[in-house]
Parts: sequence; C-alpha cells; structure tokens
Amino acid sequence: MITSLRLLDFKNFTDETLRVGPFTVIVGANASGKSNIRDAFRFLHGIGRGYTLSEIIGGRYGAGGQVEWEPIRGAANEIIRIEKSTNRIHRPPLPAFGLEVGLAADNKNATYTIKVSPEITRTAGFGITYERLQLGQETIYEKHISIPDDRKVVVGNGDEIRIALDRPVLTQICGMRRVAESVREQVESIIDVLSSMRFLDPAPDRMRLTAYPGQTVLGDRGENLPAVLNDIYSDPQRRKLLTSWTRELTPMDVSGFEFPVDRYDDRIRLFIRERNGRKVSAHSASDGTLRFLTLLAAMFGTDPARLYFFEEMDTGIHPARLWLLLRLIEKQTTKGRIQVITTSHSPDMLTFSGDTTFEKMSVVCRLEDSHDAIVRPVADLPNARKLRKSQGLGRLLTNGWMETAVAFTEGDDEEDSG
Repeated sequence: MITSLRLLDFKNFTDETLRVGPFTVIVGANASGKSNIRDAFRFLHGIGRGYTLSEIIGGRYGAGGQVEWEPIRGAANEIIRIEKSTNRIHRPPLPAFGLEVGLAADNKNATYTIKVSPEITRTAGFGITYERLQLGQETIYEKHISIPDDRKVVVGNGDEIRIALDRPVLTQICGMRRVAESVREQVESIIDVLSSMRFLDPAPDRMRLTAYPGQTVLGDRGENLPAVLNDIYSDPQRRKLLTSWTRELTPMDVSGFEFPVDRYDDRIRLFIRERNGRKVSAHSASDGTLRFLTLLAAMFGTDPARLYFFEEMDTGIHPARLWLLLRLIEKQTTKGRIQVITTSHSPDMLTFSGDTTFEKMSVVCRLEDSHDAIVRPVADLPNARKLRKSQGLGRLLTNGWMETAVAFTEGDDEEDSG
C-alpha cells in the first residue's frame, strides 16, 4: 500500500507531499497540477514494470511497433522544474527531479527515493543521480551517482553489485545472485506494489466493443469489458454483487446479464437484462451506465490492481447516483486489497465523501503570480472540519474557499518565516 508521494522539482511542484489513503480524492482548478501527480505515479509504475528511464519517459514499443507504454505526458525537458538562476558567477545546481514514495509492504514501512537528471550520462537522455531504499530503520541501499562510470552499489550487509545507470537499482537487484535472498524478497515486495497500478480512463466507444472470451484484464480505455464482466459473472458471489450494484447505480431494474457469443467472429457481446425481460445491449446503454460497469469490473475483477488512478471518476455520473458509487469504493478500499485515487471537480463528490476519505483528501492549487503548485490536505485547512459540517465541502469547493484558505495559510507562513 502506498502511503505518501513526495514530488521534488517534478513538473510544477517544488517540494510537495501528497498523503495517500485507501481512497484518495484530489481536487483543484484546471491546470493546477492534478494530472502531474498522475504522471508521477505513472513514472513509479514504469519503474515497477522494469523499464529503463528512456522507456518510462519516452515510451516503450514492442517488436511489431505496437505501443506497450505511453510516454509521460509532455516534452521530456518539461518534466524537470527548472528555476532560472540569477547568479552569473556560480553554475546553477544540476537540474534534476525526484520522487519519494512511502509504502507499507509486508507489515513494514518503506521509503523509496529516486532522483533523475539529464546531465549524468555522456549521451542524450536521463540518468539516475541518487537512489535509496529504506525498510523500517534499515537502509537496504543508498547510491549517489555523480560521474558516468560510478556503477557500484553496496546492497544489504555488504553485497556489491554493478549497475546500469539508465535503469533504477531497485529493479536490477532482483536478478543479482550475489544479493542475499532476504534482501531480494524485500525488494520484490516493493516492486509488486509499484508494478500493480492501473490508470483507467474509460471511453464509451471502447467500452461498447465486443471481446474475445477468456479476457480477464480490463483495458485502460475500457476494452474487454464484456469478457471481464463475463468472468465476474461466472462466480456466484461476484455475480450477485455485480447485479445488485448495477441495479443500485442505474435506474434500470436489472435482473442479470447475458454474454452471447457472435457466431461469425466468436466474440462476446454484452447485454443487461431487466426484470420485465427487456435486454439492453452495450451499444444502447448510456455512457454513464458503461462507466459504472467499468468501475465495477475494476472493483470485482479476478486479479485487481493494488492501485487504481482515475481522472475525474465522476464524469458522466448523475449526482443522485454518485453517493452510491462513493459508498461502493469506500467499502471496497477499506478491505485493504486495493487503493483508489481520483481527481475531481465535483462538489457532490466532496459532499458525499465519508470521514476516512475526508482525512486523505487534498487540494492542489497555484498561488497568485506563481507557476509552482502546492498540495495541502483539506482536513488541515483552517476550520475545515467545522465548515465541512456546517456548510458542506461541495459548497466550499464551489465558492473557492479551499484555494483562498491555502493562500491565507501560505501567506501566514511567509510572514512567520520573515
């Protein structure tokens, strides 16, 4: 489970930390930096998948030219937040960005830190300048890299290995026989958390597509929805959950689902069956209904990810049903199997959020006349708990109170430091 994410000179963040809980809601105005947080999680996910830095940043392509990994959003030189130096005598610090993620793995708290710069390698591209893995009070490894040939790392109790500078040490350790098995197991538990992330952005045209039987993995845009739901439906317990939640989340009087196989191409189609015998195909279902089904497929799938990141999960969801969706997510995430992070502009999502979700809710904003974004827990803003009960978070969001409160608090901090 991920517990925090610190962003250091990453895009428009100087040094900000996001608190992460079972269900984390991130609010903020357009262009404030919410999507940049998603990019940071994608970078960590790329590490977990074992990619090189160039693949994480620039994309990975299979032997047939197919896209296996989308590039990090934006140009490569836009990843690092660079503040122009006004000092003409001294050379500015080496441009770099860093990410530090707090995790709970195997009942231990861990911290993984990585810093990356484009100037550490002799050729064009990014290289690692610093990396550390700490498990509890024990440092598994810590590596400062200041010259291109500095490739030795001491791991655990003294095992020395040689590394490649274009790939994180974390994912190189697992294949090193010289490293103690206990250390490799600890590292693998961290990699398991980072590798098990999904970034879902369902699209109606993809969710309506037929699918080949046997598919149990939902595509990022909602591909394979009929096959994944068919797999869920084959289990009696999950079938009951799928049917009951669909009935609650939509105005349809759902009694079940049908998954006929097209005799011409052997692909599965999706039909929603109502109690009066009416059948609604995926092609006729509303966009909101299909988004509900995609979220249910993620929650109840055979092999769910440890973490799901949604951008504006509430898109296309009627406010009268949104509270039910939140109840579902809060219920599923409290079980400890999955985490969900979503950005949102919806006042209703904030209004309907439970107490646990409120404690892990953050606002991202840019102060006046500043490019830099800051992240603050909503619960830590002045009188937030009192105002939540008296006025409701949705109203506070609509009135711009959160950004005003952050600006007021930051102004006090600047005066105190002066």
